[in-house]
Amino acid sequence: MTVALINASPKVKGSSSGILLNDLKECLGTKVDIEEICLRTSKLTQEIIEKLKKADTWVVAFPLYVDTLPSHLIACLKQLEKMTWKNKNLSIYGIANCGFYEGNQAEPALNVLKNWCAKAGCAYKGSLGIGGGGAIAVSGNMSGKAGLRANIYKAMKKFADRIIKKEGEVNKYATVAFPRFVYKIAAQNSWRKMIKANGGKTKDLSRRLDEEPADVKVQRKIVYEQ
Repeated sequence: MTVALINASPKVKGSSSGILLNDLKECLGTKVDIEEICLRTSKLTQEIIEKLKKADTWVVAFPLYVDTLPSHLIACLKQLEKMTWKNKNLSIYGIANCGFYEGNQAEPALNVLKNWCAKAGCAYKGSLGIGGGGAIAVSGNMSGKAGLRANIYKAMKKFADRIIKKEGEVNKYATVAFPRFVYKIAAQNSWRKMIKANGGKTKDLSRRLDEEPADVKVQRKIVYEQ
């Protein structure tokens, strides 16, 4: 059996989707043949199409974008839906990671993938919804068997067993192996560092889109007072 591991993150490197697929690849071992595919644009190349043709199982890994799939992945799925070479016995699994702590926040996006399978004539066999995506992205050099990905790795091993047997299952969910409040603190610290690195102010994190940045308000106030 050939399994296509499809990384649909737009990131060139260091994506949470890529890290999770590496864990899955380790869990699958040598029991299946693996084709590794990256989807970063909205148009499929002939090379990618040929790789997909070789596989009878696809695992589509992607980040959650506003409760659904990334737009470039949706565009690729629309192209695949129209192709006549579709393998009628094709099994589809998904791995969605999200910045939320709770993995079940990915459920709406996984339902999109499930609905696409129904329209394309493929067999949807269930997915993993992974929470704590922000922490996963910084854990790439760590082993998935222990540490913050330990819970996810356990779920991934069971997921790999189902893929090898081509078994279907309801969607399963997992998250990082530390408390929610710790994840929240880490996320807030990360946002503060990011906004400062990009020339913004910490107070701009709570700014509405129709409001001026904090530094612009200060400059305007100085002008008015002169």
